Amino acid sequence: MRAARVDGAQRRALLQIHFCVLLWGFTAILGKLITLPALALVAWRMCLVTAVLLLLPRVWRGLVRIGPKMALTYAGIGVIVALHWLTFYGSIKLANASVAATCIALAAVFVALIEPLTTAKRFDPRELLLAVAVIPGMLLVFGGVPAHMHLGIAVGALSALLVAIFGALNKRYIERADPLTVTTLELGSGALFLVLIGLAVPALGDPLPLPSQQDLGYLLLLAFACTLLPFALSLVALRQLSAYSAQLAVNLEPVYAVLLAIVLLGEQRELSTAFYLGVAIIVAAVLAHPLIVRRR
Repeated sequence: MRAARVDGAQRRALLQIHFCVLLWGFTAILGKLITLPALALVAWRMCLVTAVLLLLPRVWRGLVRIGPKMALTYAGIGVIVALHWLTFYGSIKLANASVAATCIALAAVFVALIEPLTTAKRFDPRELLLAVAVIPGMLLVFGGVPAHMHLGIAVGALSALLVAIFGALNKRYIERADPLTVTTLELGSGALFLVLIGLAVPALGDPLPLPSQQDLGYLLLLAFACTLLPFALSLVALRQLSAYSAQLAVNLEPVYAVLLAIVLLGEQRELSTAFYLGVAIIVAAVLAHPLIVRRR
């Protein structure tokens, strides 16, 4: 009876984490629909989420317990998060949602190379095969998009590198404080960073312009339905799942995003068969990564 309850809890957790990944896939779609520049889009997203988190007493209790040194560490990671989102939405604006989501799949490759440098984990040569396997996929992606999207691919690859860096740093420091408190510090500091650079560099545009009614609706969806909701659900689901199951589900995010972009935005009209073949190769290599880690 107990085993049945455990299996039921794990099935619900697996459905929850896939629902979260689907919601994360929608962030690329909303990034395409929102007409604000990337800097303003990300600044509004981080400000909205931070404002809601600051309403929670648990967050304030956690902030009191964090020392100045750790607070600065989390603030620094928050700047990396801000730059990741800035380059991710920049990639969407320069290319499209499918291209940006595909580039994010490269994060698994960068994690395999960066994590040994930030943790005590030994470098596994088998993970280098992941990087080698992705190369032909990226060549097909590059050749399968119009020339004006090539800069978007480069910016998307930079975004994947940044997500690997802040993911590795979070893995190292996340257990030293309450996750909600850490998220509040990181997003709050990232929002402040974006507002300051927007004010310091006028060419980047107003960091917090008043959005149109349509953009405001999309921003609220992005902040709450695609950021806060999956964050809360994933915290619950991950308690029931193995690292392998969780990573396998999360690695499907580019697949969900590309499929959503086809259904909702019709982006297949802008992209060739070579692009989708490259996506398939990249996703296959990325899905193999948790299997390599599990066997190790």
